[in-house]
Amino acid sequence: MKVELSARPRLATRARLRLDRKTGEYVLLYPEKGLLLNATSAAIAKRCTGEHTVSEIVLALAAEFRQVDAKRLEGEVLELLNALAERGLLTEAS
Repeated sequence: MKVELSARPRLATRARLRLDRKTGEYVLLYPEKGLLLNATSAAIAKRCTGEHTVSEIVLALAAEFRQVDAKRLEGEVLELLNALAERGLLTEAS
């Protein structure tokens, strides 16, 4: 799956986004593994509910992280979502 701006991404059923109580950081858990997410990656993952398009996610993040250039943010969002899709951690809502 190649993630496009019009896609409505959602986390795969085998992936769970959890807050680590000890570190205060988000972790994306999946069978026998986990990914520690930085603040931007966690904000992206939280929005992967199938309700929003990638374009809408980028706009929301641009409003939240005003110090980051919107075009750069778009590239980073697509990069992360495509990496998650390659690992089977992201699907597209129907």
